[in-house]
Amino acid sequence: MTFFNKKENRIHAALAILLSVINIYIIITLKPPNQAQGIFGNIFYIHVPIAWSAFLLYFAVMVCGIFFLIKKSIIWDHRGLAFAEIGTIFMFLVLTTGPIWAKPAWGHYWPWEPRLTTSLILFLIFLGYFMLREFGGNPEQVSRFAAVVGILAFLDVPLIFLSVKFWLPEMQSHPQVGQYFDSASPTPTYLVLYSFLSLLVIASLMIRFRINILTMKDEE
Repeated sequence: MTFFNKKENRIHAALAILLSVINIYIIITLKPPNQAQGIFGNIFYIHVPIAWSAFLLYFAVMVCGIFFLIKKSIIWDHRGLAFAEIGTIFMFLVLTTGPIWAKPAWGHYWPWEPRLTTSLILFLIFLGYFMLREFGGNPEQVSRFAAVVGILAFLDVPLIFLSVKFWLPEMQSHPQVGQYFDSASPTPTYLVLYSFLSLLVIASLMIRFRINILTMKDEE
């Protein structure tokens, strides 16, 4: 039976599509928080939640790696790979939406400031992770090595968050989330949280679909 032959999977997909359509509509039609940036300022409402989603998915990669090393169960290897793949897709979107937002906001696409640079490093680490998966040789050994890489790679995530504290202020150009939240109006907070929720629904569908494919390959 294929993945979408199951009713619960079709419902999950329909929910993901509905939430995404609403999210896109809100972002397109909402009055920009910064008139100088125009509609590009609204990228904030998708850029930040995508980043949060990517970091959460990479956290799941670390957890799956730990469980795989402890339990030696292939299902944890499949889950780790699925989380890594979807997390890297999201991180690619982070690195894409960031420059689109940066150009009208600060006049250049990529300033090589600490948060952007550490995010790029995380993305490149996981490209190496996939190369290890593809060309590493013995499958069992590759799975163990990949689990270790996934665990160590997550150490870059707190570095991304704390980068604004580690480097001098003049090196920072990336805006802080708090700058976009008006304490007098909870709307921006609600929109970011809604976007984050919709992305998690999409990500969970993608992960379940990918795990289903990996499991079917094992059964062949």
